[in-house]
Amino acid sequence: MRIVIALGGNALLHRGERPDADVQKANIDRVATAVASLARDHEIVITHGNGPQIGLLAVESAADPALSAPYPLDLLGAQTQGMIGSLLARTLHDVLPAQRIAALVTHTVVRADDPAFKRPTKFVGQVYSYSQAKTLARRLRWRIGQDTTGWRRVVASPTPERILEAGTIHDLLSLGTLVICAGGGGVPVIADPATGALSGTEAVIDKDLTAALLAEDLKADFLLILTDVPNVYTDFGTPRQRPVLDATPAELRRAGFAEGSMGPKAEAAARFVERTGGIAAIGALDAAYEIVHGRSGTLVRPEIPAA
Repeated sequence: MRIVIALGGNALLHRGERPDADVQKANIDRVATAVASLARDHEIVITHGNGPQIGLLAVESAADPALSAPYPLDLLGAQTQGMIGSLLARTLHDVLPAQRIAALVTHTVVRADDPAFKRPTKFVGQVYSYSQAKTLARRLRWRIGQDTTGWRRVVASPTPERILEAGTIHDLLSLGTLVICAGGGGVPVIADPATGALSGTEAVIDKDLTAALLAEDLKADFLLILTDVPNVYTDFGTPRQRPVLDATPAELRRAGFAEGSMGPKAEAAARFVERTGGIAAIGALDAAYEIVHGRSGTLVRPEIPAA
């Protein structure tokens, strides 16, 4: 079976942790264990988030006196792909020594007129108090928004239209390679309508939506979205909270999950299932093997025709 795995940015850096390199190296061991349990029997493609990491690099870039201007988000996204890809590749090499592994810098085409550029919703970086966030917003010209635990920077998150390296990823898979790609949703680029020339743009693409598009392009059988909760929940964080164990795309959409948290994951799972007839699932990193075998997580299946 061909499985596309989408790892949350918190797989390397959990909420509240210091963003030190050693912390991220330690966290990656859990990722390697989860992936290895599946890689021995299945073709695997790994994508990953980069919200905490790109936020950290953006703060560092903005504070660097040697720069006349901070680095743009597309280049910072490319840096996170290299850093996280290297951590994943090295750790997976240790637990799967006979497995070919490649980390590929990947570019995702978005539309210049995507309305997301005028309505930023993607949280990046660490959580701040309101006063801290307001000060940073004023000094760095950031937009800020309220997350579940505080205030964070929000940036544009346009819809992924096309993954430039999809053919190369397919070729690597045909050679038996475990591929790490499309990190942070891919480096966001806009293609000139006349020449096709590429230019980077100030955005962070949702990695789950890119993972769904990639899984569709690769004709994957299963889209596995791994996060820090064991299931999708209705009424999350309230006394009425209930796990969703099984759902169709329509049922998942009707639940109305928040755009800044579970919403993109639910939409990505729904899109993949609708467009391919495959199965998607959302659940906890440590339960990856059990999720694929139907014993954990929220499974999203095609609509069942009426009898």
